[in-house]
Amino acid sequence: MRLVESRLTLWVCYILLGIFAFIALFPIALLVLNSLKSAAQIVQNPLGLPQLIRWQNFANAWNHAKFSQTFVNSLIVSGTTIALVCTTSSLTAYVIARRKIKSWKIFTFYLLATTTAPIQLYIFPLYFGFAKLGLINNIFGVALIYTALYSPFAVMLLRTYFLAVPKELEEAAIVDGATHWQVFWRVMLPIVSPGILTVALIIGLNSWNEFLIATTFLQKQENMTAVIAFFLLSGQYSSDWGEIMAAALIIVVPVVALFVFMQKRFIEGMAGGSVKG
Repeated sequence: MRLVESRLTLWVCYILLGIFAFIALFPIALLVLNSLKSAAQIVQNPLGLPQLIRWQNFANAWNHAKFSQTFVNSLIVSGTTIALVCTTSSLTAYVIARRKIKSWKIFTFYLLATTTAPIQLYIFPLYFGFAKLGLINNIFGVALIYTALYSPFAVMLLRTYFLAVPKELEEAAIVDGATHWQVFWRVMLPIVSPGILTVALIIGLNSWNEFLIATTFLQKQENMTAVIAFFLLSGQYSSDWGEIMAAALIIVVPVVALFVFMQKRFIEGMAGGSVKG
């Protein structure tokens, strides 16, 4: 009886997983399929196979969106944001995890409030402030906004990693003559490196795909990111949907490849961060 129930449960799990996999993969399959069609074929039958494969869509998308330049801008913004967030957040998380701070509850409330507050609430004051400082159309200025936006989440996540490290390791290093900086750099950072890698991956994906702040603060053609260039492919009265689908695929492929390559470490990092909060 138990054997029949276990097989039934196994089949139900397989069916549910198959349904979830289909829901997750169907948009990607549709994107790949339509990126190889002409605009007329997509409008006529978006679910059908291409009658004639149009590789030219990818060349047109690369040239018209100027991905050779906009990809470099996206890499600079994402890389700068990752470096700033990982550096400042790891130092902050270490301090609030190891030092007894009386105002910790107020600080926690501040972090949660900044995480949940929508960017639309303060984007206009921020824009005028950046205009006064001459930081409009500045890639590193946008990276500073992303750093402020994503740091609360990174601090909250990395704090759990530092809390999970036994204090005896830190005390033993201090007894051996290490300074607090050496303890942080040589003892703590190697242990919490899975958490820092997880934060870097999440922040990198978010900053790569971010649109609202990028399109508000980067208005010149030479400073645009790949996501803005993709958005500008849509015409006011007509659009080449084959070219747009090809451009979307070009933008998505590096992100998907990075996540697939790092998924094992990402899952380990997320699981490690949930051990202690």
